[in-house]
Formats: sequence, structure tokens, C-alpha cells
Amino acid sequence: MRNILIAFAATIAVAASIQTYALTIDEQVEALLAKMTLEEKAGQLNQYSGYEIITGDIDESKISQRNLLVKKGLVGSVLNVLGTEDVEKAQRYAVEQTRLGIPLMFAFDVIHGYRTIFPIPLAESASWDLEAMERSARIAAIEAAAAGQNWTFAPMVDISHDPRWGRVMEGAGEDPYLGGQIAKARVRGFQGNDLSLPDTIAATAKHFAAYGEVVAGRDYNNVDISRRKLWETHLPPFKAALDEGVRSFMNAFNEFEGVPSSANTYLVSDILRDQWDYKGVLVSDWDSFGAMVTSGVAADDAEAAEMSLEAGSDIDMESDVFVNFLPQLVRDGRVDEARVDEAVRRVLRMKHELGLFDDPYRYINAQREKQLILAPEHREAARDMARKSVVLLKNDDQLLPLDKNIKDIAVIGPLGDNQFHMNGFWRGKGQAKDVVTLLDGIKAAVSENTRVRFAEGSGLESMDTMQLRQAVKLAKKSDVVILAVGEDADKTGESSSRTNIELYPAQQQLVKAIHETGTPVVMVLMNGRPLAIEWSAEHIPSILNAWLLGSEAGNAIADVLFGDYNPSAKLTMTVPRNTGQIPIFYNTKRVSRPLDNTRYTSKYIDSSIEPLYPFGFGLSYTEFSYSPIKLSAKSIGFGESLTASVTVTNSGERFGEEVVQLYIQDMVGSVVRPVKELKGFEKIALKPGQSQEVIFTISSDDLAFYTRDMSFKAEAGDFRLFIGTSSEDLQAVGFALAAQ
Repeated sequence: MRNILIAFAATIAVAASIQTYALTIDEQVEALLAKMTLEEKAGQLNQYSGYEIITGDIDESKISQRNLLVKKGLVGSVLNVLGTEDVEKAQRYAVEQTRLGIPLMFAFDVIHGYRTIFPIPLAESASWDLEAMERSARIAAIEAAAAGQNWTFAPMVDISHDPRWGRVMEGAGEDPYLGGQIAKARVRGFQGNDLSLPDTIAATAKHFAAYGEVVAGRDYNNVDISRRKLWETHLPPFKAALDEGVRSFMNAFNEFEGVPSSANTYLVSDILRDQWDYKGVLVSDWDSFGAMVTSGVAADDAEAAEMSLEAGSDIDMESDVFVNFLPQLVRDGRVDEARVDEAVRRVLRMKHELGLFDDPYRYINAQREKQLILAPEHREAARDMARKSVVLLKNDDQLLPLDKNIKDIAVIGPLGDNQFHMNGFWRGKGQAKDVVTLLDGIKAAVSENTRVRFAEGSGLESMDTMQLRQAVKLAKKSDVVILAVGEDADKTGESSSRTNIELYPAQQQLVKAIHETGTPVVMVLMNGRPLAIEWSAEHIPSILNAWLLGSEAGNAIADVLFGDYNPSAKLTMTVPRNTGQIPIFYNTKRVSRPLDNTRYTSKYIDSSIEPLYPFGFGLSYTEFSYSPIKLSAKSIGFGESLTASVTVTNSGERFGEEVVQLYIQDMVGSVVRPVKELKGFEKIALKPGQSQEVIFTISSDDLAFYTRDMSFKAEAGDFRLFIGTSSEDLQAVGFALAAQ
């Protein structure tokens, strides 16, 4: 009772201190700002970590010092302070022991779940199911908010064509249009319809901008691209997130045109603040302000603070440069206090929108935390999302789905009975003990007459000949082998770049040895990035790209293996044949000498230029047939539109879902144009023999691009329109955009 009274009194005190009862949010912000010292203003722009999860260098001796800074009102937000108990303790420091009682915001990287872990975002994107992805983010927000969090550093909307970069697992793949649609879905999921409700959290679009272009796919590396590529490829998903109302942005680690993103006036001031009129908060990545000293752009931390603030950045995560240097920079005349005030206004407004001034403890409810974390309905949603994310890459002779009454099943591979790796990187507060392994999922799915046995066969990167012999012996005695191979969860994600994206040699040896037994093999590939599996694609009869699927991984994969769910996922990143093909992506621009049978054409002399599996590819246990495309018009004018329709029929014997994809090619432009661009998609569900007409509307606006002078507009001329089941399996018709 005493705690309740204290909380109530504190809330009243905060309200009274800023005269909330009759003022608008803007008026409340200005009233509070007028009372703040320079040091307190800098404090609101200062963010520290709580040490549970770190992604950079940190001095743990500073823990007690930071607690003191919170009590002095010199910290505005914290990250990695988790659970209602610890959140409440930190919030009481801020609200009850500081001069102004300004509440803290609590941030955490809730990327693909809080405690109930969903598939990694790249896997979810393969579902092409926007509603399911929104639901995934919604549940992640509900659990995180129940544990005291109110801000997530997600979604990552970076586009990348380089699977060597570990952080591709955190994004939506290679296409800017699809990436934008997924960004919107995830923002809606995290933020809901009312950010002040205690089951929503503020979302963050990151990393602004072009972080997916780091040279050689190496994290924290530089970026060397044109403004054209920036606008064509990397900015669209950020603009989509902004249009959906994303509450914050995060700076990228990389430079653009020689200037680090955190201090890049072109990115932050010109584009984000001015052209896009973004009024929200811009937070640094971990120590990205201080890193400008390391990169040699800022002479010292004070200059780093000056450059970052003047560019339009607001919150300093873990650099200490704002709290340590901004007050003196203002006093020395190097920084205008009005610019500091702008940043503080944005932070205070965000706190108001989260409802923290109305009730600083609104997210702190131990009973709600206990009730909602790992709720059964959350796990069921995770299972549904996971099975929708599994891509069927190959299925010779319809080996899949398997019969649940099969006599002997061998589960072989280092990931066959592993809980830890299934959660993937950025696993929030997910725990290995909560994960259903592939072995457990299979055992739960088969009949009581089926014998399921397991052999590890190899480590992820190591080979034990005794283990290999045992696995081979088991395979020979079984009717089918489920071969579980892939990646270490912690060798995908941040700071996990690879020079070679093939299976590790030990696993390659295992795959070949099991194949040589002659027993039918189903490869279950568990990975955080596209892997080059050319040998396996040639020799293994059935392959599932199962990614790292989270808490319900084993049950979801078993649903697909035994036909309780018909796979419907489609790749959102192109799968190369080998590492040497990287970067590889479907919407490459046309070249002066395209591949043909002559010598001097754009090709490799030691490998095909074609991918192993293209963007948009994924098989099903049923078959879909497409009628010829029907256009409502062969020509449109500016400001007009046409419709393109196909009738899709499930011509197989199983219920199934199909992702119908629409692409456009501009035949002649003022600049070189892509061979095709995704412009729409629809996921449909059909019973055997059932048909559905799918109608797409194409307007002249959909034909716009950045022309020679970087104006975004359409040009008159001829176009091709494609509809089909992947970026390569398409039919085409022509139409024209008439001159004005």
C-alpha cells in the first residue's frame, strides 16, 4: 500500500510541477523546458545501458556512477534494464529523487520477440504475410511492455544484397518495395493504434542510412555508393516507416560521402528533417557519436558532440559526449542552446506520447508480466509464423510431405536436437529451455509406431569421426533421414560477417556421407542468411530452408515435414551458387552486353551468373496454374491507371497458399533501369480445384523513378508487366504510358 501511495504522490508531483491539468502537450513541454538547466537538458539527450546485454565496449565500473547520474537528472533514457523490478527501481530514481522528476524511457532491442521468440525477421519476410508479421510485432510489444519496456530499436529496414553481412538476418531482404511494406507492418505491430496504451512500444527505423551497403559485407565498415542508389534502394523503406508513423529513427554506423551518418547533414538535416519533415527522435547507435573520433572525422569527443547535434541527431547512446560536453559547448558559443532545446523538445514529447508523464509506472505491473510472458496464445502465434516462414527449395519425387506412420526416422545433424541456436541472434529475453527442438517436434508429430532416433554426426564447425560413423550407421538403418544443418545463431547478426557463406566443411562432409548411404534425405537448413549450397541442391532430393525459427521451431518444421502445413514461403533474398557471385540480386540494372552465346558478354568464366534460387522462389506441395494476363488498357496517360489480372487455380490435390507477384520493366529511360522491379503482391489461399482472380492496379505514379536530374517522376514510353510465382517464373505483357 505504501508503494502505491508513493507512486500516486510522485505522479501528482510530476503533474503539478509542469502544470499538466490544463495544458496541451506542447505547452507542457515548453513549461518544463523553461525550468531546465543546461546540464538537465543534456541529460535528457543521454542514454545509458543497464549492462544485461551489450553490443559494444563498456566499463562496468561505471554502474554506480550512472545510478548517481540518473538521480541527478542527467539521464533521459536507458536500455537493457529489463523486468518490472529493475525498471521500477530505475524509474523511482528518476521520478522521486531528481529535481524535476522527469521519467525515463526504457529501450530494448525487441527484434523478433521478447520472451516468446518468433522467427528471425529475414525468415518472417519470406512469409510475405503482412498480417502475420504485424501480429508477431504486436505480441513482442505486449510482452516487452509487460516487462516494463516502452521503446524498441526495431524494425531494421536496411536493404542489402550481400549475405556475407550478418545483419541481413535482422532485415526484410533485398527489395525496397517489399521492405517498405514489411516496415509498415512491423511499425503497426509495435506501436498499435495508440502509443499511450501500456501494451504498445515505440518503434525505431534503423539504420539511417545505407548500412546494408557496407563494403565487403563487413560490419561497421564504410559505404561507397551514389546518391542515386541511396534514393532508389535504401531510402524507400525508411520513408515507408515514417509514413506509417514510426516514432524514432536510429543513426547508422557507416559514413555516406565521407561523413559519418550521425553527423551527416545531407542525411539527417536535408532529407530526414527538411524534405521528409520528420519531427521525431533520432537516436545514435551504440557509441556512434564517439566513434567519429576513431574514424578521424572529429578531433575529440567535444567536436563529436557538436557535429552530431548540429546535424540533427538527438540522443546519444553510450558515448557520454552530450552529457559531458554540450553545456560547455553552449557556454563557449560553439552550439546554439536553441538547437539543444529542439532535441530536448522531441524527447519530452515522446515521453508524453508514451503516457509517462501521466503515469511514470504505467508499464510496471508484475502481475501482467507473469500473465503475458510466454502466454499459450503467443506460442501458438509463434508456431504459425514459423511454419509460414519455411521455404521449400527442392522436393524431387514428392519425397515431402512424409508419412507419419513411416517406420524409422533418423534425425541427424548438429542442429537436430539443439535449443539454443533456434532462437537466433537478437533473441531478446528468449531462453533455450523454452524452445521446441526439431527432434522433439518430430517425435510429437509421428505415430506411436514410428521410431525416431538421433545422431549428431558432427559439430557445427568440427568433425568427430566416431560421431560421423554413428550417424552413417543410423542412416543406413532408417527409412528417411532428416538432416539438420546450418549456422551458429551467434555467427549471424551483428558483428558476424563471413567471407564464405557455404556450409562449414565439417557439415559438408556430413551431408556427403549421409547422401552416400542411399537413404532418402530431407535437408533442413537452419540459417540466419542465404547459404550457398550448390552441391546439396544438386544431390539432396528435398531441401527446406527453415531459418532460425524461435520458440516453436521444432513444432513448426514438423508441421511442414508431415504435411500439417503446406509450405508457402518465398525467398526475399537471392541465394547465390557460391560466395563469388555476391552481390547478387534480382533487380539488377540492364547492362551493355547481356549474357548470350558470344564471348564478350557479362558473365563469369568459372560459374553461371544465374542464382541457385531466385528472389520470390518457393515451392509448395500443390501446383498453381496461371491464366494469361488481362490488361484493362494497353495505354494510360499521366494521372491514370490500369488493372492487370490473372486467374490462379490450385491444380493440385492439397490446400495451399500462393504469393502472386507483380513486376514492371521500363523499356527505355533517361537513365539505365532495372531488368524488373517488384510493384505488388498478394498472398491467396486455395482449395484443390479452386480458382481466384487476382487484380493489381498500376498507376502512372507506380512507374516513377529518379530521372537523370534526380527528379522523381514517370517518363512516357513502353513498359512490360510481369505476373508470376517468382522473379524468374513469370509471364509478360506490354503497355505504354502516353506522352502528355
